[in-house]
Amino acid sequence: MILVTGGTGLVGSHLLLELINDKKKVRATFRNEDSIKKVKQLFKWNNLPTALVDEKIEWIKTDLLNPEDLKKCFTAVQEVYHCAAMVSFNKKDKNLLFKTNIEGTANIVNLSLDFGIKKLCYVSSTAAIGKAPENEIRTEDCQWQDDGVSNYAVSKYLAEMEVWRGIEEGLNAVIVNPSVIIGPGDWNISSSNLFLKVWNGLKFYSKGGNAFVDVRDVVKIMLALTKSNINAERFLVISENLSFRDLFNQIAASINKPLPSIKAKQWMVGLIWRLDALKSFILGTTPLVTKESAKSAMNIATYSNKKIKDALKFDFIPIAAAIKHTSIYFLRDK
Repeated sequence: MILVTGGTGLVGSHLLLELINDKKKVRATFRNEDSIKKVKQLFKWNNLPTALVDEKIEWIKTDLLNPEDLKKCFTAVQEVYHCAAMVSFNKKDKNLLFKTNIEGTANIVNLSLDFGIKKLCYVSSTAAIGKAPENEIRTEDCQWQDDGVSNYAVSKYLAEMEVWRGIEEGLNAVIVNPSVIIGPGDWNISSSNLFLKVWNGLKFYSKGGNAFVDVRDVVKIMLALTKSNINAERFLVISENLSFRDLFNQIAASINKPLPSIKAKQWMVGLIWRLDALKSFILGTTPLVTKESAKSAMNIATYSNKKIKDALKFDFIPIAAAIKHTSIYFLRDK
């Protein structure tokens, strides 16, 4: 039996897709029933028979912060893919962010040790990678610095520390650090929302840039690492480093929308997040743009994929192909 936490998320749902195609028996955690509908839509897109899905997936509604509740997920489990996490750049979410990502991961690690699972694959993030000197590419060996980073980044770094603690206690585990993930999913959340933003008319682009990767590559690497003898290692999982302008231009072209044409200045970005914060305070809503996300949009971060390519002899899907693939599914929903 294989356990996948966060089975309704972008990575989790595509991991389930691959596991079912491989006729594996899977137990998947979720938080609400509505999210399962999105996953079933993904399965339908990929022509998975409903009978096969129902046969191979055991859905369990559970809380990462409740170890007693989590225990029922570990019965007869040999492998664990810990994909569940909270992503937020809103300072108001700090406490829940830390509890979910750090304490939740600690619970998964502890139960993996208690139940003697054969291997744990933890999905971290490039946000947990340390900073590199200016104009240098970031690698797995960069020194972690928590000055000026987001609460989300800190939560993922400290969650990784829980996995390393488990490794010191005898846990067979690997860590993957994906960049911004491109793939079909719930268009209202996670990185899939980039396509919806462009569809709704994105006029501005920032000077920043980041690394990007196809969700199919993330899943393939997770499966390969879990099957391998590799242990106690972390791997950056990225396909290409791109500017946000290049990314949005490619998305816009793929879904037949106008390209963003106005370069956002520093003062403009600062004004946007402040106005959004004021609007959210008055209306009691969640801000779409926060100080942390605005800062990220103006930064340029580049990463190396050399370690994972050398370890698995892996060839990544080009981001242009990832965007084209995702756009096909996006346009089906519109």
